[in-house]
Amino acid sequence: MYEYIKGTISELTPAGVVVETGGLAYFLHISVNTYSRIKGVEHTKLFLHEVVREDAHLLYGFSDQEERDFFRMLISVNGIGAAIAIMMLSSYLPDDLRDAILTDNVNLLKGIKGIGVKTAQRVIIELKDKVGKGISSDRLLKSGNSVVRNEALSALEMLGFNKKAVEKSIDQIIAANPELTVEQLLKIALKSF
Repeated sequence: MYEYIKGTISELTPAGVVVETGGLAYFLHISVNTYSRIKGVEHTKLFLHEVVREDAHLLYGFSDQEERDFFRMLISVNGIGAAIAIMMLSSYLPDDLRDAILTDNVNLLKGIKGIGVKTAQRVIIELKDKVGKGISSDRLLKSGNSVVRNEALSALEMLGFNKKAVEKSIDQIIAANPELTVEQLLKIALKSF
């Protein structure tokens, strides 16, 4: 089993990267999140997962071990293959997916291309205990606010704010005031910009 690859990026797209190392070049399937983390760098280290099929040997690359571990949990669910797991990790960060699973947010999961209601429910049922392990009580409290947080972020995006720019501010407001409604959170957030 391969653990990671270190080398020079010779080609990069949102769905794949070619990493050259030791005179060989390897094509790796990646998520959009990994793409955004390695975009603009010349050398990289990516954690690997190999999928061996009858017709192909595929390598998947991840910017950190957490994303790779989450990918492995996702593909352990019946009906979730590597392509759908990559789509899920391209749509949301592992923390957002973990929050959706812990809070039974079927709507968030079924909004991902390739995921229907039954598959979303299966993901929640099969992974709820696995993703909850090792999470601090503070993190569990924060996950309860994920619906409010996501709705506020969506509203701010519709108003023209950059999601990445407002996430930190939203998280600070929620940490200070965990009982806020979406409306209250939006009012405070808009005053801070």
